[in-house]
Amino acid sequence: MLGLPPSTEVNRRVAKEKLYANADISVSLREIVKEQVEAVFWRNKLATGTFNVGAGESVSELQVFEIQLRQRNIDKRLLSIIAKAIPYKILFILTFEGKAQAWIEAVGTFYNTEWQPADDLVIKFDGLNLDAVYENVVRQIAGERLVKSGDDGDLAKAVENDKKRQKLEREIVVLEKKVAGEKQLNKQVLLNGELKRLRKEREGLNKRC
Repeated sequence: MLGLPPSTEVNRRVAKEKLYANADISVSLREIVKEQVEAVFWRNKLATGTFNVGAGESVSELQVFEIQLRQRNIDKRLLSIIAKAIPYKILFILTFEGKAQAWIEAVGTFYNTEWQPADDLVIKFDGLNLDAVYENVVRQIAGERLVKSGDDGDLAKAVENDKKRQKLEREIVVLEKKVAGEKQLNKQVLLNGELKRLRKEREGLNKRC
């Protein structure tokens, strides 16, 4: 599906019980796993011994896990559990009825692609070392949410800017609803002033893109 070289292939099924053993998971989340997940497969291992790139300073391996779902959605907490149970960066490929979706975590935030036919899911694993490969994969999956211009190529800075932008978007939506529902003119003026400030702050963040 991803066109990675045979040297990276693992293709090993991971028992759900093994994930439970390596992570602090509640009974309710175990039930969610049973409801949502059909099977988990460790598909690929990108490391200096399996992939023709140099070692990274922060990324020593990039694993590819396929999660076959029983429905077309997943509780994001399950990805966090797996990520915490395995001490390496993980590219998650969710599959359901011939469709696929890629997920990856960066600086505590998950990014994902849209659902698409599994054969159409294309990810380029470019870079001179594993740090660069991982960062390029993250930026591909995140798309417009993470851009290099304005963040000096610093992934952590790009993620932080994205978090601020997402927070502002939520605050603006809430404030717009308040303005629309406010009957008193003086309160409308105050709310519009705050709305203008938030929009200006959002514009400043967008200019960094």
